[in-house]
Amino acid sequence: MTKQEVRIITGLSVLALVLGLLVSRRVWFRLDLTKNHAYTMAEVSRKLYTEIPDQVRITYYLSDKLAAIHPVPGEIEDLLREYAAYSRGKIRFTRRDPAKTGLEQAVEQLGIQPQQIQTVERDQASIATVYTGIAIEYLDQVEVLPVVFSLETLEYDLTSRIRSLVRGVDREIGVIVGDAYRQWTQDYQYLNQSLVQSGFRVRLMNGGDEIPDALPVLFVLGGAEDLDEWALYRIDRYIQGGGKVLFALESVFVDTQGALNARVMMDKGLLSMVSLYGATVKPEMVLDRSALPLQYQTQSPSGAIQLHLVRYPHWIGVLEENGNKAHPLTARFSGVDLFWPSPLELNPLEPVKAEPLFTSSPEAWLQTRDFVADPVTGAALFEREASDTQGVKLLGAALSGTFSSYFANMPKPVREGTLEELPDMPSEPRESRIMVIGDTDIASNFTRGESRNFDFLVQAASWLGNDADIIGIRNRESLGGRLDKILNEEQRVLAMVFARIINVVLVPLGVVVGGVCVALRRRSRIRSLYNGV
Repeated sequence: MTKQEVRIITGLSVLALVLGLLVSRRVWFRLDLTKNHAYTMAEVSRKLYTEIPDQVRITYYLSDKLAAIHPVPGEIEDLLREYAAYSRGKIRFTRRDPAKTGLEQAVEQLGIQPQQIQTVERDQASIATVYTGIAIEYLDQVEVLPVVFSLETLEYDLTSRIRSLVRGVDREIGVIVGDAYRQWTQDYQYLNQSLVQSGFRVRLMNGGDEIPDALPVLFVLGGAEDLDEWALYRIDRYIQGGGKVLFALESVFVDTQGALNARVMMDKGLLSMVSLYGATVKPEMVLDRSALPLQYQTQSPSGAIQLHLVRYPHWIGVLEENGNKAHPLTARFSGVDLFWPSPLELNPLEPVKAEPLFTSSPEAWLQTRDFVADPVTGAALFEREASDTQGVKLLGAALSGTFSSYFANMPKPVREGTLEELPDMPSEPRESRIMVIGDTDIASNFTRGESRNFDFLVQAASWLGNDADIIGIRNRESLGGRLDKILNEEQRVLAMVFARIINVVLVPLGVVVGGVCVALRRRSRIRSLYNGV
């Protein structure tokens, strides 16, 4: 090859590299090998432009100081640019630094919250105020994400809010805390936080309050012993008018404030009404070897405090593989945690369609009588009915169709002390959706803030509200999974032995064998060189 040919090839290579860099700003592709395609925009997000009549403006208020020291803001900006790139001009993206543009006050009035971070420059530590929030504008409406510093649910948050703005529909959810001994602000604060962060406006209702026909979704959390016929009539009428409801119910009461005594609940009609709809919450408790850990303490005769950590079979960790992959809500099920749950039995009447959502493991069993929940004094009795009742138990179900009214051919309930009269039922029932979960504590603070229960409930609200195509976005992140999925003790021991052999024996042995082979090959090569000389 001549020198002139070398210069030509070098010049063309440099030119191709420069052109490639220029084109890369407009054309790109991403090879996503993660299990759930965590880094690929969902189809519903890519095709949002088909739903947008006028332009949507997304502004990312980001401090340059934060972008310079952390990679996450750059990843967020990449996602926002993808929205604009796929939108065919229907979404416009802008990034602004509030400090440089003098917009701090306006940005804070908009709802974007300043954050303080510690920075180190020239060995001097200081506190800096930074912004990382997103404003979505459509016509004269604005939705704000006050603080954005993660990609975990960002695509869901963006797509759901854009769709809500374009449709002109509030993402509202009504909540009835049915149990008199529970309070929304104390017992369900994590759920409230998750719903608000996901863009829902929560409307808290008392049992018996009027339920607006236009309310998109209603959560009924417990209430078998406390919701009277007046309250049940309101809920039934809402369903007859096409309302969508999630019922989180159980039929066995456990005294969590005392000695964990358990008893069958005295149903005032709520469990019977839900059974008429097609899902019976049976007066039993499910126990499972796929159990969550429980820590408790005891006192020895000498007065010393002893801490115990046990697998508590009344607290069930529902596994990913026990979700119904054929249902859109559980197609990418990541599991939920349940506490003293009751099993369900499906008995729908035509034209209602009932589908299971998730179940226990095959290693589950029941307590059907003489309920025992105390791990200190009753652990020996936990498996008393295991041999007779072991098997898969249904724990969550979805029903859709036209539901029969619980108050058909019955007079309207009256409430003592009021002259108010309940409205008539709709002349013709409308098609509706219902979810039934055999556990009230799935939504409570028993979860200790674990995200998977609340992710599932947020997705349930979206599915009930007819946003089934966006529910899979929230759980596309790659998950490590739990380390206790193998329930059979013998299989778990075998898996541990197999892993130990691979990591302690085979991998080091492979390194040694590889090193020996390389050394022998090198020695052979040296000998051949000497022999050649």
